[in-house]
Amino acid sequence: MADLILKIGNKNYSSWSLRGWLAAKAAGLEFEEQLIRLFEDGHSETMDAETPAGKVPVLMHGSLAIWESLAIAEYLAELAPDQNMWPADAGHRARARAVSTEMATGFFGLRNQFPMNIRRRVEGLVPTPEAERDIARILSIWRDCRESAEAGPYLFGAFSIADVMYAPVVFRFQGYGIEPDAVGRQYMDAMLANEWIKEWVAAALTEPWIVDEDEV
Repeated sequence: MADLILKIGNKNYSSWSLRGWLAAKAAGLEFEEQLIRLFEDGHSETMDAETPAGKVPVLMHGSLAIWESLAIAEYLAELAPDQNMWPADAGHRARARAVSTEMATGFFGLRNQFPMNIRRRVEGLVPTPEAERDIARILSIWRDCRESAEAGPYLFGAFSIADVMYAPVVFRFQGYGIEPDAVGRQYMDAMLANEWIKEWVAAALTEPWIVDEDEV
């Protein structure tokens, strides 16, 4: 059994689980994956019993439990320093942490109107003013990061925790027909071609469960 256990929700819907899982993949460490199905009967009791904060993802390392996707990513980066999960340049690293924290704590207009749903495509859903502002801000972040990026197709060149944090946005844009600018399109294409992203999508497409709360 792996020393690390990552508890996640349904892959089709759980954007925060995707972030924790991608961080574990980027760390290159062996981990055991445990699925807690969202909004099943007894869901609240199960979450309370299985997770410290009553939500997923949660990383278990022995007796230590780490919740919140960004905290999980930071912990894994410390466990696997050779994987360079943050940019090597101090300025890029600071910016990567800033945009990652901005994603962790904001963009509620986009999240509320456009929940992640990998299996489904919804056309013609007009963004609210709040979602429209979030979309514009995200595209601005992507442009700014890509303009100063080192070699590589991701926000800071090589895949980093910043990409972990923005991965669900790629599925939101794709699923609801939100067309980015040219820089955003290139970034989305790079993310969708990523081997870990494709692995997650393949698993999400096989899940039989429907979560009504996330079906727009």
